[in-house]
Amino acid sequence: MSPTADRTTEERPPWLLKPPVHLAIIMDGNGRWAKKRLLPRVAGHRQGAQAVRKTVSACRAWGVRYLTLYAFSWENWKRSRPEVDALMALLEDYLDGEESLMKEKAIRFRTIGNRSRLPLSVLKRIEAVEESTRAGEAMDLILALSYSGREEILAAVRRFGEDVRAGRVPPDRLSEEDFDRYLDTAGTPPPDLLIRTSGEHRISNFLLWQIAYTELYFDPVLWPDFGEENLKRALMDYQERQRRFGAEGDIHSGDHGREAEKV
Repeated sequence: MSPTADRTTEERPPWLLKPPVHLAIIMDGNGRWAKKRLLPRVAGHRQGAQAVRKTVSACRAWGVRYLTLYAFSWENWKRSRPEVDALMALLEDYLDGEESLMKEKAIRFRTIGNRSRLPLSVLKRIEAVEESTRAGEAMDLILALSYSGREEILAAVRRFGEDVRAGRVPPDRLSEEDFDRYLDTAGTPPPDLLIRTSGEHRISNFLLWQIAYTELYFDPVLWPDFGEENLKRALMDYQERQRRFGAEGDIHSGDHGREAEKV
């Protein structure tokens, strides 16, 4: 089966009238999940990987076009070396186990973030899966790895400054749309909905530019226990919200604030 042929295999449930085009998730609570069970932290990360598989499968079936998962922040490098090594090994295992399914389901895999500190074996595996799934057109699965929202913005400013110095762009005509093209997420619409698990109510340096008009949903469940029912509740809550992007009237998912300029 070709990647594009599988685009029609959505199984959108009747309650989901209009899924978010782009869903972002801060997957929080793996360590606390393990601690509650007197297990090592890596056990929580392993169980969290199972929650990733379930969430990706549901989003693909339900018609979510872009799914961005906050997998490893720039600040996470401060964790103990054994934990970081275990997380990198789990990432390789995940890619090894899911690559064929991503190709079968026409899911394009890619990452955002600073790759400079990733182990070489992890980097090579990422590049291989990015290449092998490049033709996927049904859904983009985006992992934020070694990612910092502030650093992403600073890096975009640096790239813009380089273009100005080289005479490729004028310094006084930078629009929001122009700036978008310098970000790691260039070509991807901003998230319609951001879910954070574990009961924390903060953004933690995630997609700071992109979530200006994103709907936020906080779930008290720890990430390893996040399942289809949790995702369903979040999407049902999202459907009840009226998104105006600062304008009057009802502007729905997928407009991403641009229609507000026309009102």
